[in-house]
Amino acid sequence: MEELQLAERLIAYDTSRRSGLRHALDFIAGWLDGRGVSVRRVQVEDREAIVARAGGDGVRVIYHGHVDVVPGLPGQFTPRVDGNRLFGRGAYDMKAALACMMLSIADLAGKLHDAQTDLIVVPDEERADPGPNCTEMMVRDGLSADLVVCGEPTDMQIGVQAKGVLILRAEVPGTAAHGATPWLGKNAILRAVDMYRQIENLPFAGESSPLFEGPSINLGRIKGGDAVNKVPDRCRVDVDVRYLPTQESDEVLRQIRSIDPDVDIEVLLQRPPADVDPRHPLVARLIEAASEHEPSAASVGRDGASDAVAFLATGTPAVEFGPRGAGHHGPEEHVEIDSLRRYRRALTDFSHAVAATAGEGARA
Repeated sequence: MEELQLAERLIAYDTSRRSGLRHALDFIAGWLDGRGVSVRRVQVEDREAIVARAGGDGVRVIYHGHVDVVPGLPGQFTPRVDGNRLFGRGAYDMKAALACMMLSIADLAGKLHDAQTDLIVVPDEERADPGPNCTEMMVRDGLSADLVVCGEPTDMQIGVQAKGVLILRAEVPGTAAHGATPWLGKNAILRAVDMYRQIENLPFAGESSPLFEGPSINLGRIKGGDAVNKVPDRCRVDVDVRYLPTQESDEVLRQIRSIDPDVDIEVLLQRPPADVDPRHPLVARLIEAASEHEPSAASVGRDGASDAVAFLATGTPAVEFGPRGAGHHGPEEHVEIDSLRRYRRALTDFSHAVAATAGEGARA
């Protein structure tokens, strides 16, 4: 099964590391070139992306994939098949989807007329560092399309909404004292944990929207104390807040900062929510193509963010669409193998349907 074999090959590269990214990009470019796909490597400041193309002028669709992954446990970069499941870091987010996108663009090469489908592969979608990532810089330089399909985990559904992102760093002060007399000090670590609990109970945290039960709040990193026999007088916590499309980031930030005026809060990363009208003609056509292979396909909301928001910020409609699976970023990350063929076919059918419609319009 081509989809499985290619996904396994991609998973085997440890693309949480720079060296693994380099080797994976070399492989992807070579694989596409070997199958007659027009491919070029694009340098974006200190990063490199791959752009592959099928078709010519006309309606332009972009399939967007990222090859980078979050760090994994030992053994997660050795792909493992168990029944209908392919396990490994990135299996679900999103190397199996990327493998299918590569196969789809190869299916389309030389066969697509009256439309254009590009595959763009970036190396840094998972980064949470300040500053623009590769996709944001490419969009800034003019990258656009009539529709962008990001291969993020959606279980064969079409993600038309995604939560916004506020990654915050809080510097929480305390008062040092001897560890034998903790009542004489103020423990900054305990104060930071208490602040996190208060964030969970703020008004914004209790709201919901049509596609989401509520925001997501995660205490991702904590660092405090410099000696075990001393009450810590400083603590740094990094909190990942995913807010609803119906909420404003400024109001979320105002509520968090109101908890304790002595705590300095810095915004490390901010991304707006994603929101696309499911009635958009190309989105509706993608839902139709997916439905041919997944009868339950429909428009849904996603808790995680993606590079779709970079395109949406400039008016380019972008959705998320990926195969079935579970456990992304976790120890049991996997994708359902039998969904990969259906996912590949849905992508290819969608591009052909777009080209057919464009051709009919041109002839008319």
